[in-house]
Amino acid sequence: MSKSNPIIAIIILGTSLYAELPSFPSPPDTQEITIPLPSTEKALAEMKLPEGFKAQLFASEPDVHQPIGMTWDARGRLWVAECYTYAESRINYNRELRDRILIFEDQDNDGRFDKRTVFWDKGQCLTSMAVGFGGVWVTCAPELLFIPDADGDDKPDGEPVVLLDGWNDGRVRHNVVNGLKWGPDGWLYGRHGIQALSTVGKPGTPEEKRKKLKCCIWRYQPTRHIFEIVCEGTTNSWGHDWDEHGQLFFINTVIGHLWHAVPGAYFKRMHGKHFNPHLYELIEQTADHYHWDKGSEKWGDLKRKGMTSPTDAAGGGHAHCGMMIYQGENWPEKYRGRLFTFNLHGRRINSDRLERKGAGYVGLHEPDFMKVKDPWFRGIEMTYGPDGTVFLLDWSDIGECHENDGVHRSSGRIYRISHGKPIKPLHGDLGKLSSLKLARLQLSTNEWYVRKARLILQERATKDNSATDLTETRRYLKEVVSQNPSISGKLRALWTLHVIAGIDEKFLLQLLGHKNEHVRLWAIRLLADDGQAPNNQILKAINQLAAKEPSGLVQLYLASVLRNFPNEKRWNIATHLAGQKKFAGDPMLPLLIWYGIEPAVPGNPTNALKLAKSTQMPRLRQFISRRLTEN
Repeated sequence: MSKSNPIIAIIILGTSLYAELPSFPSPPDTQEITIPLPSTEKALAEMKLPEGFKAQLFASEPDVHQPIGMTWDARGRLWVAECYTYAESRINYNRELRDRILIFEDQDNDGRFDKRTVFWDKGQCLTSMAVGFGGVWVTCAPELLFIPDADGDDKPDGEPVVLLDGWNDGRVRHNVVNGLKWGPDGWLYGRHGIQALSTVGKPGTPEEKRKKLKCCIWRYQPTRHIFEIVCEGTTNSWGHDWDEHGQLFFINTVIGHLWHAVPGAYFKRMHGKHFNPHLYELIEQTADHYHWDKGSEKWGDLKRKGMTSPTDAAGGGHAHCGMMIYQGENWPEKYRGRLFTFNLHGRRINSDRLERKGAGYVGLHEPDFMKVKDPWFRGIEMTYGPDGTVFLLDWSDIGECHENDGVHRSSGRIYRISHGKPIKPLHGDLGKLSSLKLARLQLSTNEWYVRKARLILQERATKDNSATDLTETRRYLKEVVSQNPSISGKLRALWTLHVIAGIDEKFLLQLLGHKNEHVRLWAIRLLADDGQAPNNQILKAINQLAAKEPSGLVQLYLASVLRNFPNEKRWNIATHLAGQKKFAGDPMLPLLIWYGIEPAVPGNPTNALKLAKSTQMPRLRQFISRRLTEN
């Protein structure tokens, strides 16, 4: 495929499945109104926030209805997905209706939109979107779509192109594919719930060659067009984000709300079994607490008992939706790096503090950040913008997520949470900045600029005419990696170099010896977990690192990449990791090692028994013995 623009190539080759549709149908309300919808003024007045914070209305009905997802473009405009087709359980999705994508602009930076544009109104089962590479990426089950807009005139250049299909849209609604976000590695990440089995692949892919998935985090490489499952388990994930070191976390409902998304991990499920019957033990949640009274209440008791005092004190309930790790520059420093998520039934925002523990992390309980009295409030997604203020999507409905009592489609609100007087965004359209200026934004204190700038550079790296321009950019970023004292700055530069093809294997191999654990970790990931089979030189280097690596977190990712090596090449690395006693009782590391070697055990019982005898991890010894006795 030509390097000029791989997405355009898809558009040329692709065949649209979308015919001309009639005018946008008027969405009906089917829910009985037992509680009046409060005015926006009343809803705002009754929001409880910490001192110094202010909530204001950015947009509301009739300008926005049923907001289900949002993202930002390089011009600082907020894109919002409206999902009208979501319906009562007996209907599932109403195919007589359509969903659409809106663009909101706050041209005078007063916290209220000034301009609203309808970008696309032909969607169905629309749950999320991401802007990039000359268009918009959209999840509309059963498909992942790309809507081209190469000239940026806010009008699709053509019909959507189906990149992937096979997501199950017929069985459930609230567990369906969702959550598009660009990761630091340049991949597009998404989520999938537990109730529906999906078989995903490029259009026309035979059933036996498709990937089967339930309750998982997945990713898609936008230029090489590779689709992968990252990790599996939990129940219904409807929020994820990365911390300053590129660690991915996601939230969930019912069985624990917070999970550390290490690639190759298998997490506890609400019900059912994983596809692999030989896992034996599953990883528990990362948080050390629940947001409901798990000791004396079942997760479904809220409907029967109402909000009890213990559950209110714990956090308000089991259902979480939307997640953000705050890395903007408007909120006070104590909130930076803190994880926030909506508690659906508790009508509030929960907060966790992420700290290193053992080989991985733990989520510690922090006081609830916001409480809302509005009985219609259904927070569904949150994000911070170019000025560091935080935007909240309110689905606005008195029903629950299952919608057994109808849908109120004519309501929806977007709020903005700020601290003090927000600073006007420092830049306008980032797409107009030089590549070197975009590279320098990797050291910004507002992660919003960091991520947008990196994506633009990734896009430019796919175009032939930017090769000369990027030479100086690559030189600057390499200097940041080697000389900047900030670890987060080094990592941002490293990720950007990776997505613009600015680093080679030799450079990454050298970073395996870096003194910082996060830098070594990402060298491992970029060498051995980027969608391509690692070569023998990489295998040798990772084997040498495993023999001496002291960091539990790095060991976790050494175990994670075992799955990417041939079965016969996994034993030495696994033996090194399993021979260390320090993390023998860790909740993740022994299991990650097991998940990596399990496929190799039946084919090489001799090596399996050697590892069982030498390991300092009792669980591994038990698992190996059990696996050798099973077919």
